[in-house]
Amino acid sequence: MSVSRGEFSSRLGFIMAAAGSAVGLGNIWGFPTQTASNGGAAFVLVYLVLAFTLAYPAFMAELLIGRYGQANAVTSLQKMSRTAFHKRFAFLVGFSGIICAALILSFYGIIAGWMMSYALEPVLNIAGVSNTAEWVVTQSTSRNVLFTGLFMFLTIFIIRRGVEDGIEKWSKRLMPMLITILVLLIGYVFTLEGASEGLLAYLNPDISRVLEPNLLISALGQAFFSLSLGTSVMIIYGSYISKKENLVTIGAQVTLIDVSIAFLAGLLIIPAMYVAQAQGVAIFAENGSLISGSGLVFTVLPALFDTMGAGGLFVATAFFILMTIAALTSSISMLEGPVSFVVERHNVERKKATTIIGILIFLISIGIISNIGVMLDFVATLATEYGQPLIAMLCCVFVGWIWHRNEILQEIKQGNDNVETSFFWMVWPWYTKFVCPTAIAIVFIHSL
Repeated sequence: MSVSRGEFSSRLGFIMAAAGSAVGLGNIWGFPTQTASNGGAAFVLVYLVLAFTLAYPAFMAELLIGRYGQANAVTSLQKMSRTAFHKRFAFLVGFSGIICAALILSFYGIIAGWMMSYALEPVLNIAGVSNTAEWVVTQSTSRNVLFTGLFMFLTIFIIRRGVEDGIEKWSKRLMPMLITILVLLIGYVFTLEGASEGLLAYLNPDISRVLEPNLLISALGQAFFSLSLGTSVMIIYGSYISKKENLVTIGAQVTLIDVSIAFLAGLLIIPAMYVAQAQGVAIFAENGSLISGSGLVFTVLPALFDTMGAGGLFVATAFFILMTIAALTSSISMLEGPVSFVVERHNVERKKATTIIGILIFLISIGIISNIGVMLDFVATLATEYGQPLIAMLCCVFVGWIWHRNEILQEIKQGNDNVETSFFWMVWPWYTKFVCPTAIAIVFIHSL
């Protein structure tokens, strides 16, 4: 690998960075709200099954593509190609992933900006500037543009510093902070009235709902979104992994961390909703379903924090700092995909490429903000529920049908000499070739 490309300095560095990419708002907000709107524990059960049976094999495919290609998504896929058609197909898949990452970041930055503003609101109240505190939590174009811009600035700042000094360094700092705050908040919520009822709703599945089309596509989209699949992110992260590392092991570790934190987020959010109900806060919509999405995070939970008195200010601050950290660990990975493509394919200096691409994505965010009621949900659905699973499916097709089996084996054996006799190698190649693309396609078509 060229030194100028950068490389993760350790296994821990990659795990923190990849887990940080996976553990974002998709886990801390998306997973609990999807759970709330899709039958509670029934969604949790389907999500866990899909995460390990479809998302993990696809995750491994993307990591392998990246480490083999030692380059951005497009170049890595083209290195596997044997014919001119394969190369054109590789460009389509790789570049689509890059565009998907940019689209996700464009709406993600807006939501992350809301998290920053809500984290600031309790501090402003303590400081006695109540008018400003009210402004930062009131929906407005100026508020959205300001905080989206601040969040994009943080993302650009980290990516400009490169792989080891930027992505890895900050992931190692942010991930322990995220996990610590999450565990402390769970412990606190479990001491409150109503938490046990929420825990029961979260862990007791209604099996009759597990085959509902909406639930299946939501769970599949959530599994792929939370692992950053179909966005070129894991291909580029894979290209920064040392050839000495055991990809099978660290891929499983990242998936386990991602799923565990999503599960922990549900342990926080769903019981907190029932705690809010015990305090007189409405948690059910008119149709009888649990309130989800922005209504949950920006209405139900703040109302709960308000019932806690002075302590609620500190809990609210900790919760929204948690959300901001989760967003930042993911946004840096989403910006890295487009940046690596421009740096390597067009020979643009990293800092310049990062700044230009970051500003362009911010301009897309402003376009979404200008018609936020329609555009936010449209872009989010297009990118996460349709774009990501389809692109990840095509990556599986590449690994299963275009990349030679012996080359795959030789790549995995670097860092894992005995993989040829392992259960993973007996199952994964044909599973990725036949089962993953077929299952993703069936779930996707069934949802339509």
